[in-house]
Amino acid sequence: MKNPSDKRLNKDGIRIHAIEDFAGMRAAGALASEILDKVAAHVTVGATTGAINEFVHQYIIDKDAKSATVGYRGYKHATCISVNHVVCHGIPSDKRLRDGDILNIDVTVIVDGWYGDTSRMYVAGRPSRKAERLIDVTHESLMRGISQVKPGNSFGDIGAAIQTYAEGERCSVVRDFCGHGLGQVFHSAPNVLHYGRWGAGPVLEPGMFFTIEPMINLGRPETKVLADDWTAVTKDKSLSAQFEHSIGVTEEGCEIFTLSKAGNFHPTWARD
Repeated sequence: MKNPSDKRLNKDGIRIHAIEDFAGMRAAGALASEILDKVAAHVTVGATTGAINEFVHQYIIDKDAKSATVGYRGYKHATCISVNHVVCHGIPSDKRLRDGDILNIDVTVIVDGWYGDTSRMYVAGRPSRKAERLIDVTHESLMRGISQVKPGNSFGDIGAAIQTYAEGERCSVVRDFCGHGLGQVFHSAPNVLHYGRWGAGPVLEPGMFFTIEPMINLGRPETKVLADDWTAVTKDKSLSAQFEHSIGVTEEGCEIFTLSKAGNFHPTWARD
């Protein structure tokens, strides 16, 4: 990689990281992904999202890491858990999961100062066919966005790839929330939109770290935030799904820091 050894901001205000910084992101991403591998066994009919959150928080503590979300802007939990029509930032509670509920679990950890941020979908029991289809479309949307990550492409290419596919599958892309830069901070430039125009926006350069985390709805894209100032839901009460990876741009393409070593990034329910 041709980046200088010191970190710098490019002309768009996006931090360019050095080669050695990739190791820190790998460690943080690996722990975040490991947590989401382990939590799968706790997503069952009758389980509470509060209990799931407690498992995650204790796991982080046991690994001598920190939760990035506990205390962030007053937030009190180590996860966001978004069920059914909750788009993102769902707050863990004593509400029990029902058969067929789909949920996104989002976790961000801090390991030696580096942030690992990832989320994936889970199912309590067996999903409806429409929910299963939505999860498949959302996962594929993420992977199509990631396929555009290489030097010389633009952030608009990421958004356009996601939007083109998702809308072609008769789903909608949420526009009120986006991916973000990260590294030794939780959120930084750039905003990574999940819709857009081919060739638009800043050009991708080796050393950029950011998340891609499309939220895809079965209905319309509009959302609203509830009175708790965190929970975002679909305005039309349609189902929503999300997947998220943390990414680093390399000379050849990209490195996904939050891959599941267990191969469980996508729900593994029995198919007919």
